[in-house]
Amino acid sequence: MVKARLDSYSINVHKRWTDRGQTQRIVMMRVGIAMLQGARHEHYQAIKQASMEMEQEVEVVELRKAEQVDSSIDGLILPGGESTTMRIASLSESLLEGLFDWMTQYPDRPVLGTCAGAILLAQPTQGREPFIDLDIARNAWGRQRFSFEAGVEVTLETPEQSANVEVELSRDKFNHKPLPMGNHAMKIEPEQFPGVFIRAPRFIQDSVKCQPIARLSQEIVGVLQDEKVALTFHPELTGDRRFHRWLISRIMDSRQ
Repeated sequence: MVKARLDSYSINVHKRWTDRGQTQRIVMMRVGIAMLQGARHEHYQAIKQASMEMEQEVEVVELRKAEQVDSSIDGLILPGGESTTMRIASLSESLLEGLFDWMTQYPDRPVLGTCAGAILLAQPTQGREPFIDLDIARNAWGRQRFSFEAGVEVTLETPEQSANVEVELSRDKFNHKPLPMGNHAMKIEPEQFPGVFIRAPRFIQDSVKCQPIARLSQEIVGVLQDEKVALTFHPELTGDRRFHRWLISRIMDSRQ
């Protein structure tokens, strides 16, 4: 296993020596994370680890203002949290409107929305068309004490990891360090995904008109529509990076 420490957040161009002794400027793919609320730092850790598993260079951009959400962003992560709080928190810098504008302008660029992020994809601001074709119910499993972990069947095609790495992140400028992630104690089948459901929303099953990609027993808990993946659980709170590898792989495919 390769261990890596990530102390710097913002390098999007690096140099590579060619066999002729010249240097090439290599522009890395840029993945934006909406820094509104929820496990955004854990998503940061997850996407960096996924990039190393795939041996790809990725810059993670912490999006806090609408002006940061521009054409240079190749893919987007909408973290979980509390969707109403996220809407209120975004007002001062119009971040959500900037994110929705970006998704409308670049429909072929991949987006991963988890928990509250899935709610935002299904229920954007008033006057906008939903980005995923289904109805969703907030906090539908009940209060916090009814949160749970369970094995999820995933049918989304995701790339295998080509390297086994462990990422250790230093504290950011706000003195926050992501929670340590690893293998959960719950017993799941080898091919299942360790689903973490925290005050999770639920898709209204008979309203789902997009492609199911994840099921909890017979219930649809993950969907794909165009380049948008919406999950009612938290993949960033596990050691399994397949959904983050999916995001990177879709960016790679779009660049070919």
